[in-house]
Amino acid sequence: MRRSTHRILTTHGGALRRPDDLAQLVSAKDRGEPVDGAALRRRISIGTKEAVQEQSRCGVDVVNDGEFPKISWMGYHTTRLDGIEKKPPGKANGHPLYGRDSDQFPGWYALAARMDGPMYSPMLRVDQPPAFPPQGDIPVCVGPLSYIGRDQAEFDIENLKAASAGSHVEDLFLSAIGPSMLEWSLPNEYYKTSEDYVFAIAGAMREEYQLITDAGIVLQLDEPTLTTNWALNPWASMNLEEYRRWLNVRVEAMNFALNGIDPGMVRVHFCWGSWHAPHSTDIPLSDVLDVILKLNVGAFSFEASNPRHAHEWRVWEQVKLPEGKILIPGVIGHFSDYIEHPELIADRIVQYAKIVGRENVIAGTDCGIGSRVGHPEVCWAKFRALAEGARLASKRLWEPSATHA
Repeated sequence: MRRSTHRILTTHGGALRRPDDLAQLVSAKDRGEPVDGAALRRRISIGTKEAVQEQSRCGVDVVNDGEFPKISWMGYHTTRLDGIEKKPPGKANGHPLYGRDSDQFPGWYALAARMDGPMYSPMLRVDQPPAFPPQGDIPVCVGPLSYIGRDQAEFDIENLKAASAGSHVEDLFLSAIGPSMLEWSLPNEYYKTSEDYVFAIAGAMREEYQLITDAGIVLQLDEPTLTTNWALNPWASMNLEEYRRWLNVRVEAMNFALNGIDPGMVRVHFCWGSWHAPHSTDIPLSDVLDVILKLNVGAFSFEASNPRHAHEWRVWEQVKLPEGKILIPGVIGHFSDYIEHPELIADRIVQYAKIVGRENVIAGTDCGIGSRVGHPEVCWAKFRALAEGARLASKRLWEPSATHA
């Protein structure tokens, strides 16, 4: 994993907005409709090449495939694991975003439910808001899990490598769903305990993690549940001690999945959920950071610019970043279509760099913003602002005589 040795590097959280025709093809395949596999792969390859080039043009240093080959950042697992069957949603598979917040703001959640779910605020326009509760059959774990996605993972790897050939980028990364997140999104009807289940997931998904890192590509382990779950049912009934015990087991499972993999090739992303809602009950970073830092990864990517968590850079004044680790704070957000000013971005970067060291900071995004802002042109504008903010921060951090305008 590259470090910011001469200037602040930039990256992002993963998902980019697919071209409409590609989105339709990927969705049709996921629904089981007949799709020309060769034609789909060609379209994915063309789209990925364009996405990598646009990331590079915007000044993003560590780029990915936009997650174009996958139906979604977490839903893709249905074709990578054996032991899964689609079933009608039961009572236990109701609305996944209720918990502490909805108890405090029942009126807001009632309105959001009428607007097709609180993934987005009713005041924000979205082209395809999600349906809650889930419509149609959902994947369920019904047997022993094993990995069957090697061909698909190898395609993802070769596709990204081919797309980046000739582009001016510093590093490549691919996202993969983490064990705890998969435990959250895939109901279990087979394993006796939740601990058995999350370790089974870890053992099965390990092959994908190994394939990515063995190919010389940085693995981004997507694990929003580490901090998000505190606010959601059934975790909302836990006190802090109980939640930390739950979290410790998930960290152990992730480390089990990463056993033998170079930590320097892995970054973990965690956040407090990407839906637009009050978020007044998010767990403070200081309550769980010591547990998260037990992960055997080289970098930590996390929300740091949204209005609920922008102040938590101060936590790092009290908690020492382990030797050799990197922080990837989100210095631009997905919570609005406002384009952050480069000077604000630079301020955020410098705040972290002064605490943990400039070489230990890569400027990132709160989450994958490409599919969450209103239009791709807003995503690219945010990326350009990110790159300009990183240039301003680099000037301040590497040129002592530079002044802050």
